[in-house]
Amino acid sequence: MSPRQITVLGECVADAFTEPTADASNELALRVLPGGGPANTAVALARLGTPARFLARLSGDVFGRLFRSHLEASGVDLSYAVAAAEPSTLAVAELDATGQATFSFHAQNTADWQWTSAELARAELSETVCVHTGSLALVREPGGAAVEEFLRTAAERATISIDPNVRPLLVRPEAYRARLAHWCALADILRLSEDDLELLLPGTPPERACDLWHAAGVRLVVITLGAGGALASLDGERVRVPAVSTRVVDTVGAGDSFTAGLLHHLGTLGLLGGRLAELGIGEVEEACRFGTQVAALTCSVAGPNPPWSDQLAQLTAVDGV
Repeated sequence: MSPRQITVLGECVADAFTEPTADASNELALRVLPGGGPANTAVALARLGTPARFLARLSGDVFGRLFRSHLEASGVDLSYAVAAAEPSTLAVAELDATGQATFSFHAQNTADWQWTSAELARAELSETVCVHTGSLALVREPGGAAVEEFLRTAAERATISIDPNVRPLLVRPEAYRARLAHWCALADILRLSEDDLELLLPGTPPERACDLWHAAGVRLVVITLGAGGALASLDGERVRVPAVSTRVVDTVGAGDSFTAGLLHHLGTLGLLGGRLAELGIGEVEEACRFGTQVAALTCSVAGPNPPWSDQLAQLTAVDGV
């Protein structure tokens, strides 16, 4: 069956990557790509073939115009995006030898965090089977409280997916920890990285963290482990999925692409649209394997540039999937 719509709520960020110049002593060149965790997920979903609507506050500045063009070219529905007066958020990325990025953010009073309840109330969700959000839009004020209230309303008809995507340079991890149990009570799916886990529950084994979050209310927890693949836990029943081998250019947007692959696959199976009552660990494993394929292709190119559905045929999955 064709998957129904997934609505993604969150930020767009201009990812500026440093590049060498002819005179490196007193010049710095930046290559700017459209990014931001929720925006990356919306783009990946649309490119995979899932009808994806993105609730964003898009500035009219040069970066905002870049975001809009990128999202529309990828097939993302922006019919409920807000035309924001505030400037766009900028992140400057430095890559290490393994392709891992370290970001510095320029995000004071930018468009992404200014959500109001009135803006979100205009969004129509009758065709939406899943709402995915997280990252900075969920934790930064003044908009964070409005986003949480939106999720409470959306949960009446849709599966709720949250990715905390902890950004300690902008928001102290303590702020995420203070809200995490509440988010677990709102969410059906919690997807986070091993870096997020270490920031949220330092020194806690992934299995123990899954049990804590299940107890707080979330049914499906997926922890991505980089080259170690992913651990998924459905009400305490676990499965580990290996990563797909690929030539890594950088890892920017890989986790967002994994999330999109996971949600796309579950939607294709007709398992989204409620509290995951029909979901079994076998379907979770299938969805995670698909997510690792999408993430691997994202890692094989520069920046947050997830694959289109026809590109997946280029990659042979582990175990013949």
